[in-house]
Order: sequence, then structure tokens, then C-alpha cells
Amino acid sequence: MSACNLPMIIPSKRAWNNGRLIGQKRPLQPKHVWAIRVRLELANAIRDLALFNLAIDSKLRGCDLVALKVSDVYSAGSVKERASVLQSKTKTPVRFEITEGTRKSLIDWIHQPLMVGHGFLWPGRFHDRPHISTRQYARMLKNWVQSIGLEASVYGTHSMRRTKVAQIYKKTGNLRAVQLLLGHTKMDSTVRYLGVDLEDALTISEGVEI
Repeated sequence: MSACNLPMIIPSKRAWNNGRLIGQKRPLQPKHVWAIRVRLELANAIRDLALFNLAIDSKLRGCDLVALKVSDVYSAGSVKERASVLQSKTKTPVRFEITEGTRKSLIDWIHQPLMVGHGFLWPGRFHDRPHISTRQYARMLKNWVQSIGLEASVYGTHSMRRTKVAQIYKKTGNLRAVQLLLGHTKMDSTVRYLGVDLEDALTISEGVEI
């Protein structure tokens, strides 16, 4: 066969996940949460501490967390103990608690002079961006986990969403509660999200005596 009749060889396109670790991101363990909090407090990182704490409490997707408005969590001069937002993905409301430590960090942040006149809780640095992006949030998370010696590639913004519910499920085995807290419409979504398997079910069953 002559060279001119040889089939054309098209270079293969590099796969988007080439060299990347993919799959479900790990939730943070309680010891990691406290270690990051201490680091942020020592660094006097007021915004980062408020964002980190609220990410844990709210269990919101990154896109909903970064788009929160001050009025979503703050009213009549104080931070609400419970809040409700409409999820952008499902268009359904979800409620979440705001614990005492998180309320304190939010008050510290909201009362910062640079927050005057801002409607969004996490304002962006540029005029064309009213609030920080999910990419910025992801970069912040990377810095947080690296600051305590964790491998950044195995954690992501969904790690923050999963952290508290993973502990709730571990301590109670209550999938329905987790479903409501995550704002899932289907239980199957919650089961997949938590990575619940037969071993989990057997462990819960072993702890129940009749």
C-alpha cells in the first residue's frame, strides 16, 4: 500500500480525567474540622472562618452557598438560628440550622467595614461578580485542607456538603433525616450520595436488639 493510501491517524484527545483522581470526595472528619477552625482563627481569617463554618452547617451545594445573601441568614440585628433557601438545582427549598459558633463567626464577618452596602454574604472582588464563584470557593477549600496536611485532590466542595450528614448518619442511621437535610427529593439519591452499602446496614442492624 502506498503512503498516500494509508489511513489517516488522528491523535487521540487527552481524556478530561487523565491524571486526576475522580469519584466521590471524602467528607472531613471532626478532627479535621476543628484543626481547620483553629488555623483560621489563629490567622484571623474572618471571612474564611465564617464561610467554612456555614458550609458545614448549611450542607448546601457550592453554587447555593456562594450565592447566599446577608438577608438569608441575618435579620433584625442578629443571625438566624435556622434559615431556608431555594436550591438552584432542584428549585425546592431546604432548611438548615446555624449553630452558635457559626452565628458568632457570621456576626464578626457581617460587621466588617468592607461588608457595608453588600447584599451578598460573600461579595466578589470585581464589579461584574456580585459574589465569589464556586471556583474561588474550591480554591479556598484546597488551601484549608492543605493547611492541615491533607491531600487536596481527595477533597472538594462536596466534602463540605457531606461532612455533617456523614456524622449524622454514622451516629443515628437515619437516612430520612439526611435526605431532608440535603434537600434530596429521592431516597436513592441520598443512599448514593452517602455511599451507603450492605456493610453499613449490617452495622446498624447489629446495634439493635429485640
